[in-house]
Amino acid sequence: MTDYRNDSPIAVLSGGVGGARMTRGFAAICSRLTVVVNVGDDDLVHGVWVSPDLDTVMYTLAGVEGPHGWGVSEDSFTVMDRIDALGGDTRFRIGDRDLATNLLRTAWRQEGMPLSEITRRLTTALEVRAHVTPVSDDPIPTRVRSGNEWMAFQDYFVLRRHADPVDEVRYEGATEASPAPGVIEAIEGASVVVIAPSNPPLSIWPMLAVPGIRAAIQAAPRVVAVSPLFGGSALKGPAADVMRRLGLPPGNEGVAEAYDGLITDLIVDEADGGEELATPACVHPHPTRVARPQAAAALAKIILELS
Repeated sequence: MTDYRNDSPIAVLSGGVGGARMTRGFAAICSRLTVVVNVGDDDLVHGVWVSPDLDTVMYTLAGVEGPHGWGVSEDSFTVMDRIDALGGDTRFRIGDRDLATNLLRTAWRQEGMPLSEITRRLTTALEVRAHVTPVSDDPIPTRVRSGNEWMAFQDYFVLRRHADPVDEVRYEGATEASPAPGVIEAIEGASVVVIAPSNPPLSIWPMLAVPGIRAAIQAAPRVVAVSPLFGGSALKGPAADVMRRLGLPPGNEGVAEAYDGLITDLIVDEADGGEELATPACVHPHPTRVARPQAAAALAKIILELS
């Protein structure tokens, strides 16, 4: 596996821990990899701008991600502990080393630097070889409606631990946003576009809502989506429930419908290979658990060799 290399241009759309881990597999074997990342969960927390999906991808590709897939490994929480002692709300916890990243991002944003350039500087400092970019330099905050209440994504996901039923999702500012520099070109020039095993409504749809992104993907010669579901459920997170609440069919049928008209191929876990799906996409059952880097690289190789 370590001897396999792919020198074709590859584009991956990613969000969340599963997306970051899948991306790590491509980074191990691809020399021309562009990772386009969701920014719908970006927000101002503890006075600093956080970009959780960007940082999860960045830290994972740098090999410094925390044990749960997010944050920085072996981080301390001295600042959070002090905020807590002073009576502050620390349900959204940021480690000290992670805080340094967010402080720099905040300072550079205040100077007027676009998020794509901020991300380039951070990934360069962390010696990440892949090109990691936000889908847009413009803010596209995801908002979630539960009943009659609209809430910010981080309120729903972190503060309330995604326990509220999701009745509607919107991506504010998406229709006025522009793709970040080079994003459309990376998708259009890719030999394969991969949609990582991320939550479709919460991680991938915010990117598809940016003008030009969907059309570029539709024009790509091969678009492969990796399902985030196993036996109809996600390993972690609310993907299956959110998809059901938003009217998508259960199981991988819902994943196929979430990307209807976009994908040529759908990778499902080998245990779900007997599931009959009404989709024009080619369905391929393979091992899709990518927590281990070797497993992610093996699946990436399979995807790149699809014929």
